[in-house]
Amino acid sequence: MEIRNVPIRFPEDSNIILGQSHFIKTVEDLYEAMVSLSPTIKFGIAFAEASGPCLVRHDGNDDALESAAVDIVNLIGAGHSFAIVMKEGFPINVLNAVKSCQEVCRIYCATANPLEVVVAESPQGKGILGVIDGESPKGIEGEEDIRKRKDFLKMIGYKR
Repeated sequence: MEIRNVPIRFPEDSNIILGQSHFIKTVEDLYEAMVSLSPTIKFGIAFAEASGPCLVRHDGNDDALESAAVDIVNLIGAGHSFAIVMKEGFPINVLNAVKSCQEVCRIYCATANPLEVVVAESPQGKGILGVIDGESPKGIEGEEDIRKRKDFLKMIGYKR
């Protein structure tokens, strides 16, 4: 078995949700979940089939984000993996709906950070072992950092 890190590139000012699902209907159900949550969110979805024709299925409401999701899923190459690349919204706004889709088995990450996917490959195919999301900690927050965090949350409307 070979294990490698796959660096993931997605459009600037976008977020990605990477997960695992189990059925061809994933694309339709994730599309419906995304459009029902926000009329302004832009996104692309891709899903890698793991049997039959083993195609990368895709949909979305933004061609560039849909193309990015297809490229990501194709690059990872793991059956039953999916990617949602999104703008004009945040994963926190859609994550519960995505996790509630009957086909979704696991969410590996929801991030705007630099991302690497740890992939194992055997003669049968590829699978996602995990992700490296962003950078390692550089310290522990102090009082000033706590104030900045709370001010930021207030600024974006998540705290009063």
